[in-house]
Amino acid sequence: MATNFSKELIVKPGHKVNLRQYDTGNTLGLEKGRAMKASLTKILEKLDKLQYLLYADHKHALLVVFQGLDAAGKDGAIRGVMSGVNPQGCRVSSFKPPSPEEAAHDFLWRVHKAVPPYGDIGIFNRSHYEDVLVVRVHNLVPKDVWTKRYAQINEFEAILDANNVRVVKFFLHISKDEQKKRFMERIDDPDKRWKISQADFNERRFWDEYTEAYEDALARCSTKRAPWFVIPADKKWFRNLAVSHIIVETLEDMRLKFPPPTIDVKKLKWR
Repeated sequence: MATNFSKELIVKPGHKVNLRQYDTGNTLGLEKGRAMKASLTKILEKLDKLQYLLYADHKHALLVVFQGLDAAGKDGAIRGVMSGVNPQGCRVSSFKPPSPEEAAHDFLWRVHKAVPPYGDIGIFNRSHYEDVLVVRVHNLVPKDVWTKRYAQINEFEAILDANNVRVVKFFLHISKDEQKKRFMERIDDPDKRWKISQADFNERRFWDEYTEAYEDALARCSTKRAPWFVIPADKKWFRNLAVSHIIVETLEDMRLKFPPPTIDVKKLKWR
């Protein structure tokens, strides 16, 4: 029986989340090998075709959100899953600390500007969820401000869905030991040292606080219109396989269609 990644990994709306009960090394019984490599190749080919159909249909858009702790594999997942699609129809947006202009607006202002147009896939490497995560952990805004943002985020995503922008959200879930391992690999590899900073190690002190913040975000903001998926991310091959399958399943559920030709092709004349 084929694995239904969406069904297995979704955060059911209205359910509490305890991330300690999620196995970061879970592979749903699948094993790494030639079969899984072939399966990934096949699903990526399907993704490429669906992206073409999305562009031709031009009535819908897909927004893919990636969140996770440092070294969870956001960049790797984006590179591994989206490398085969047409770059003209796929844009990646990263959200760092807001600029003075962005800080002068509501927290969703810069996010809405980055929402993909119809026909495109938009990818958020970190997102509007930073405003209920890092701001909460580091007390950057008062509690009575960030607690209201869950409802505002749900309303925002509902507006997108009502306007044919489908939202799918991935939390890449790694263990603390795996994060340390990846940090050390970066230190040992001269080509990757640029990716590591003291701040990365400092943030490990807030592991429990971030875990609690993510649990609330996942529980409060996984909706039927914009679901969250917890992706076990200790094994990179499974991470990419699961994410690619869920994106394909989401695009298939959109029931995209090729538009009719704008001319009668039977009446075309060659000169």
